[in-house]
Amino acid sequence: MAMDRSTIGAVVSQTAVSRAAPDAVAAVELCRRGQWDRGIDQLSRLAESGAALGGLGYSYLGYGVALSRRQIAEGRRLCRHAVKVEFYQPETYLNLARTELLAGDRRAASDALERGLALDPDDRELVALGRKMGRRRPPVLGFLSRDNPLNRLLGRLRHAVHDR
Repeated sequence: MAMDRSTIGAVVSQTAVSRAAPDAVAAVELCRRGQWDRGIDQLSRLAESGAALGGLGYSYLGYGVALSRRQIAEGRRLCRHAVKVEFYQPETYLNLARTELLAGDRRAASDALERGLALDPDDRELVALGRKMGRRRPPVLGFLSRDNPLNRLLGRLRHAVHDR
């Protein structure tokens, strides 16, 4: 029986969830529904008690801590740990990308987004974040850095000509 990408994604997601403690799964669901304070409190207590959060639990804890408590460095650390634990889970990359954006690191957010989309190009939330972020055009002169004054000038000219 052949499986399409969405079926494979659901199987991977279910496998990742089954490795986490049941309370962690419930806390992740609270976060997904926008109940960040409750979800983060539960995930924090579970992490302190040594319960298995799984990569998804760590990624939601990281993004939630960065989002609601403004602990950006701790959020990044937790999200990066989540990606190491469950490198095959697109949602961990989504939370890492969101956290990197909160940190103001657009390049790292874009890298995380690309890695997540490589796993599941049809993931609605990853695609939506990619659209929201937009895509930068490559530098006009690829052999020079993006910050080079000549590239900046030529990039502005290219923008002015293409937007007519």
